[in-house]
Amino acid sequence: MSTAEAALGAESAPVELRIESTSGKLRFNFRELWAYRELLGFLVWRDIQVRYKQTALGVFWAVLQPVLAMLVFTVFFGRLAQMPSDGIPYPVFSYTGLLPWQLFIYAVTQSGNSLVANQQLVKKVYFPRLLIPASAVLAGLVDFFIAFVILLGLMGFYGIVPTRAVVTLPLFLALAVGTALAVGFWLSALNVRYRDVRYTIPFLTQFWLFVTPIAYPSTLVPEKWRLLYGLNPMAGVVEGFRWALLGKQGPPDPLIFVSAAVVAVIGVGGLIYFRKMERTFADEV
Repeated sequence: MSTAEAALGAESAPVELRIESTSGKLRFNFRELWAYRELLGFLVWRDIQVRYKQTALGVFWAVLQPVLAMLVFTVFFGRLAQMPSDGIPYPVFSYTGLLPWQLFIYAVTQSGNSLVANQQLVKKVYFPRLLIPASAVLAGLVDFFIAFVILLGLMGFYGIVPTRAVVTLPLFLALAVGTALAVGFWLSALNVRYRDVRYTIPFLTQFWLFVTPIAYPSTLVPEKWRLLYGLNPMAGVVEGFRWALLGKQGPPDPLIFVSAAVVAVIGVGGLIYFRKMERTFADEV
């Protein structure tokens, strides 16, 4: 047999893939996740296409939602309720808080329902299931960057120039994505077993909105309660965005570091629970 024939025979030989049960195993195979990075990109692109397929306004929905919310907040909280805004024009103040919030709420809603929505894929094909809620979160970044352009226009209109702290903005964006991933891992895994979880997500996000300093500054919270308030991870995200973009005086207070620690705890717990339940997804989804 020639060398070419031997090589051809080797290439055509069947490849055996051994898939073992994850029962009792909570290890995370990061090499496997990296090997499926192209699938993650495909899932993200598919989610983006599905979001804007056969829509009249297309990507303008990414701008319309935060802009309308900003107008409502400005009228009712800024004008009628005379809510303080730390010396920042209220439209910019509220929009800066709404920007990471819209990313978070979209990511949590989509990732929480992602496994059930992709049940046919989960049942038929093997791949790391973590990719499904992760792709739902990453797809929300497209809306974020489109809406971010409007924020730059608002800042220019009011003559607000970012300080050198703007270089830390990617860190707070990563914190927002990490928060959405941490919550998404929990909700997506729980939603497979308890289908009424999807009905609690809107209630959860509505309640979360009012305990996050979007319409009001966190300075209204008494100093003795600020560390406790930081247990809400989105409080640290919103405050971090305002500090990085609007040039508020002074570095971030401990509230942000408490929020980051909470995200780490929720994220690790969510990963462990997700991996523990992963072996049952194909049967229960």
